[in-house]
Amino acid sequence: MLTRRVIPCLDTNAGRVVKGVRFHSLRDIGSPVELALEYQRQGADELVILDISATPQDRRTHVDLVSAMRRSLSIPLCVGGGVREVEDAQRLLEAGADKVAVNSAAVLRPELITELADKFGSQCIVVAIDAAGGAGSWSVVTHSGSAPTALNAIAWATAANQHGAGEILLTSIDRDGTRDGYDLPLTSAVVAAVHCPVIASGGASTPQHLADALAAGADAVLAASMFHDRNYSIADVKALLTSRGFEVRP
Repeated sequence: MLTRRVIPCLDTNAGRVVKGVRFHSLRDIGSPVELALEYQRQGADELVILDISATPQDRRTHVDLVSAMRRSLSIPLCVGGGVREVEDAQRLLEAGADKVAVNSAAVLRPELITELADKFGSQCIVVAIDAAGGAGSWSVVTHSGSAPTALNAIAWATAANQHGAGEILLTSIDRDGTRDGYDLPLTSAVVAAVHCPVIASGGASTPQHLADALAAGADAVLAASMFHDRNYSIADVKALLTSRGFEVRP
């Protein structure tokens, strides 16, 4: 049985963790390093750190923040935001990231995924997909939710996997921050379309929501608000998942 992962997400802006609803109305949550340490203590399997203002502001992710987090942490880090070239990814990996997430730049130039996979290996290349819509028709949105495209999210997930993505981080914009649970039809559709692990993201507010996403086929579940607001701990989530028959790390 495959071990499932529970992954807190730290969206950062100006060096602080923030959280909004559908990528808007951001509120300050706290220090990235302090939160990361707390989630590691609780048993997080890894962390995703996304600099959500890097692409809209046309800059790179703050490498010094990644370095500071790595000095304090032992669990894997996936870092994204503003990755446009192989050199951007290399800087993040050298600063201590274990995986690099690409989103907007890969949509504009899919060959970037292949270049990254060829250079560093598919195992550390995560393609983040922000999807909006429903009823079997989801489209990709880029630039931290501000730039709609006509690109079909399922088709893009398939193409990204073919280009060398080792993992898909799938976020439902419509569910993000709403606490209504993951978009399960979207999750299932992407899982069926690719041959790499899928991380479900967007909308979780209870441990049962995470169990639902795993039952829909996700290999890992990402959450933010429910952990940031201390509604549930990672231990709470893992206890529920274990009771539902999912294999998780202690």
